[in-house]
Amino acid sequence: MTTATAGTRTLLTLTLLLAGAADGTYAQTPAPNAGVQPGIDVLIADRFQPLAGKRVGLITNPTGVTSDLRSTIDVLYQTPEVQLVTLFGPEHGVRGEVTAGGNIADASDPLTGLPIRSLYGKHRKPTPEMLAGLDVLVFDIQDIGSRSYTYISTMAVALEAAAENNIAFVVLDRPNPLTGERIEGRPLDLEYKSFVGYLPIPYVHGLTVGELATMINGEGWLAGAVRCDLHVVRMKGWRRDMWFDQTGLKWVLTSPHIPRADTALFYAATGIMGELRVLSEGVGYTLPFELAGAPGLDPQRLADELNRRQLPGVYFRPLLWRPYYASYAEQTCGGVQLHLTNRDRVELTALQFHVMDAVRQVNPDRKLFGNKRDRMFDKVCGTARIRQLFEQGRPLDEILAVWHEGLDEFRMLRERYLLYD
Repeated sequence: MTTATAGTRTLLTLTLLLAGAADGTYAQTPAPNAGVQPGIDVLIADRFQPLAGKRVGLITNPTGVTSDLRSTIDVLYQTPEVQLVTLFGPEHGVRGEVTAGGNIADASDPLTGLPIRSLYGKHRKPTPEMLAGLDVLVFDIQDIGSRSYTYISTMAVALEAAAENNIAFVVLDRPNPLTGERIEGRPLDLEYKSFVGYLPIPYVHGLTVGELATMINGEGWLAGAVRCDLHVVRMKGWRRDMWFDQTGLKWVLTSPHIPRADTALFYAATGIMGELRVLSEGVGYTLPFELAGAPGLDPQRLADELNRRQLPGVYFRPLLWRPYYASYAEQTCGGVQLHLTNRDRVELTALQFHVMDAVRQVNPDRKLFGNKRDRMFDKVCGTARIRQLFEQGRPLDEILAVWHEGLDEFRMLRERYLLYD
């Protein structure tokens, strides 16, 4: 390894350390360091058994790190027992520098010189040509527990490609930052299948990526109901009731707008609403997914209406802000900041529907629907029924009843695929 390469890797490690910002405060006190070992740590301890002597393609991004923040890329690249030959980049890229939805081209990794094949550009699914000469695909990416986050869609299509090309697939498992117990939002209607909703699972699915891969494979959700030669390298020390700040692991931002572990909670709370771009969810400001509002809204009236509902685990504080970019850039927005006072009690995904309902109470002239973003809202909801009920002026309890449909059936289905207590 050259001195220049070593210096670059040192800089990369420092960047990852700085990115692991502390989580926000809650009513709860995080548990002491629980010493959770992610899949990559277990793989190292097991002397790379599933990969030894094989030609490996790695699907990863900056979140693919050991518990001491060494890049999985570097670990595999520097391990004589493993022949890492290709990197595959999901949305935001292998090194995480591309904005949401940005097209990614094939490239060469500046730190290792390995070829990078884009899975978020011309192709979302690895082609036979991309996989030629590989023995195994490895997936090591931190998910955030919500169906619309595209990393799990990338994993699903990569599983399918591996099965079709007789290549083994290894998942290096990681914690679900929303815990392994929380399940919210009706399973996806496959009529609305897209890359922001690829699988018939609830919006908040309560699975690790390893468990989800096992379910995809076991339920025959791959095209043609093919089965993949799948191996999950399980974590050690993780329990289903753990929030991320109770794992002892450092958070590495999963994308530019998920800088902290607790941002994953706020993404579930406002991300669907934000797809309409009628209300700002804080993307483009310093509090991504923690806000809800728009120009012309009265912050105090909106906060009063929401707090009147006495929703468990959340307080709405009136606020004015000016986004730097994205929706309503350089315009003053009136609205609320969501403060999670008890994350164990709050129903995250319902919060955005309460906000939308409150807006139609305090400002009935404001249109929430009727623009080109309606279809994207339906895709992330996994159904058109939520939008349709809002448009019909139906009461919120009726809308939430539809949002809760199918969850009991999913809980029963997932039991056979759980890898942790």
